[in-house]
Amino acid sequence: MTTDQIILFTLFGAVFAMLLWGKIRYDLVAFGALMAGVVLGVVPVDQAFTGFGHPATLVVALVLIVSAGLVHSGAIYLITRTMVDSSRALGRHVLLMGGVGAVLSAFMNNVAALALLMPVDIQTARKAERAPGLSLMPLSFATILGGMVTLIGTPPNIIIASIREQSLGAPFAMFDFAPVGGVAALAGLAFIAVIGWRLIPDRGSAHTGAAGLQPYIAELTVPEESDQIGRRLGELDETAEKTDVAILGLIRGGQRRYGRSANETLRAGDVLVLEAEPEALDEFRSALGLDFSDKERQDKLTADGEGLEVVEMVVPEGARIAGRSATSVGLSWRRSAILMGLSRQGRRITTEVRQTEIRPGDILLVLCPKGRGADVTEWLGGLPLAQRGLSVTANEKLWPAIAIFGAAVTAASFGLIYLPVALGLVVVAYVLTRIVPLNELYEHVEWPVIVLLGSMIPLGGALETSGGTELIAGALIALTGDMAPWVILTVLMVVTMTLSDVLNNTATTIVAAPVGIQMAQTLNVSPDPFLMAVAVAASSAFLTPIGHKNNTLILGPGGYRFSDYWRIGLPLEVLIVAVSIPTILIVWPL
Repeated sequence: MTTDQIILFTLFGAVFAMLLWGKIRYDLVAFGALMAGVVLGVVPVDQAFTGFGHPATLVVALVLIVSAGLVHSGAIYLITRTMVDSSRALGRHVLLMGGVGAVLSAFMNNVAALALLMPVDIQTARKAERAPGLSLMPLSFATILGGMVTLIGTPPNIIIASIREQSLGAPFAMFDFAPVGGVAALAGLAFIAVIGWRLIPDRGSAHTGAAGLQPYIAELTVPEESDQIGRRLGELDETAEKTDVAILGLIRGGQRRYGRSANETLRAGDVLVLEAEPEALDEFRSALGLDFSDKERQDKLTADGEGLEVVEMVVPEGARIAGRSATSVGLSWRRSAILMGLSRQGRRITTEVRQTEIRPGDILLVLCPKGRGADVTEWLGGLPLAQRGLSVTANEKLWPAIAIFGAAVTAASFGLIYLPVALGLVVVAYVLTRIVPLNELYEHVEWPVIVLLGSMIPLGGALETSGGTELIAGALIALTGDMAPWVILTVLMVVTMTLSDVLNNTATTIVAAPVGIQMAQTLNVSPDPFLMAVAVAASSAFLTPIGHKNNTLILGPGGYRFSDYWRIGLPLEVLIVAVSIPTILIVWPL
């Protein structure tokens, strides 16, 4: 080995060791290794930061912003609002939720897809009185599987396409991954729904997510020309049950109607009295097209165009609002904010929320312009609760968001426009139409992942330039001797899959993809099947909670132990290899 190769292998070994150790964040480890490579002379100075402008890095950042726009517009609620059915058998629930998660993951970041569906799954488990751990792991695995199907579904596919463009002159297209990734995803989803969930130990229902959070008494108004006008209040119960909202009654003309008023026919201006947590309240409002309780103020807030946020605060003794109502303190006209809900543990609220006298110990749910939450909280004298990332769905922008995204994906799929440019245009359109407010544009980019990619790409390029990938490829070929190419392909897939279980899948891809190309060239066969094997294997991180972020996200809410992932993950990985190799050889022949 040359000196440069020794230095690079040492750097990669140090990176892998530090990632396994886990005491230092992965982006700092990768950036530190890049800087060391520059200082030691194995990474040219003029190539040090090329990774940050690499198409793979840009696509990952853009996908995260586009995902946020789809969430903010309410596009996801169109799908998830039908998912909450506690009477559905667990196997059917796993199949349905897993299928939806897989489809979403094919067209948006799979971490974002899990983040969207996880609260729905926990909510369903709570209503069914079962442990969320029985369904969260299948959901996580399904979102990982779904990401294999398209170019933008998961970072490894994006990186593979970019490496192919650099090495072979042309990238993979949007749906080139679909035949192999689709077969792997379908086989994996079938296994999870029929057998996999049965392998998860049931440790009771102690872990149910947002435990201890009290629901709010809140009000929503029936707007003019609403589709709900003329319906009986009781007809909204089905939507309420699916979104985990309790309908308590009706206010008309400022007067609370007697009882629950289930048979009352709804009119414009009627106010629904509800009990719900913030996320459920927003989903219920979005599903039925209702307004907040203060329609005039809502219109003014929306007209600002920079988006809305919801803040939660506790009212202490001596607060400005203590002993007064939201109306008397002038919350609406003084601070352009709306009191959405009020939580008063163990006490009944019979008046309109805005007219209710606030007492010390009450928890308020306040709607205000984006970025003004801290000012409103301080003005009222409240104490902010821990930030839960509460947002307000702009459901009037639902169809524009879907149309813009659909047009871009279609254009990129047919090769009419370069994918990073298509996604960039979607982001520009989302900002111009305020689907994604400008002041929160960069909040949705997961910067540690961007730094990881931007740092590892130049290191991977240096390893390939120095001949390091050729050495690794030669070692693997020597290990397999005179075996058939499909056996060598299987070995590459197993090695890549093993690395991905303990390392970040993007780092694994950056190392394994050039090795696959070199192995193919040594064997004098097409490199495409080797790249496809790496793409599927790098995404198949099912054995540990550290192999993929989705597995880490469910660790706490699911109440899992490290060993639980092996129970379902090991047979799933064996199945993925078993179905992927024949499919690769058929679709991408050697």
